[in-house]
Amino acid sequence: MRKPGLSETRQRIFKFIRNFIEDRGYAPTVRDILKGCDISSTAVVQHHLNILEREGHIHRDPEVFRSIQLIGRKTTVRVPVLGYIAAGEPIPVPGSDTWQKEAAEALELTEELTPGKQVYALRVKGLSMVDALIDDGDIVLMKAAETADNGDMVAVWLKDKQEVTLKRLFREKDSIRLQPSNASMKPLYVDPQNVEVQGKVVGVIRKL
Repeated sequence: MRKPGLSETRQRIFKFIRNFIEDRGYAPTVRDILKGCDISSTAVVQHHLNILEREGHIHRDPEVFRSIQLIGRKTTVRVPVLGYIAAGEPIPVPGSDTWQKEAAEALELTEELTPGKQVYALRVKGLSMVDALIDDGDIVLMKAAETADNGDMVAVWLKDKQEVTLKRLFREKDSIRLQPSNASMKPLYVDPQNVEVQGKVVGVIRKL
């Protein structure tokens, strides 16, 4: 349905934003709009977004990543991006500069992606979960948790190495198996006393 009062280009942009949010549950970036609407430059996209916002069709928060909201559309939730997590070789546990309560970056996601959950987001480094459709550069949505069931995809802190990694967790007779979702990679077997679950994956935002 055509939205009254919009030029052809802004109508195309508005429709693209609406469809993008409905398909993915989160808003497009300026570059997503540039590619999806075949616009010549990011400056042109920004120009049209400024007009759409001024005329009351959309709302944006300049300090929040993917913050475009359609006025009168679904309620969104602010999800902090708290740093990086390895999906290959473990990396050091993020410090206060990358994994803090007051995140420097955030996502605006629809409530459908986070129903009843207090979640945070981590960017993935590595390819060990690629068979689970989690690629390098994707974002995982995490729910804080201290326990996990067999097969859950979790953020695990390895106490002796002071390192954290993203794997599926399985309890075996005398050890914990941290299983990558990549046929070319071997599982990691660790002492249960050396493992601390820090969160469960509840969603994935894939890079385009």
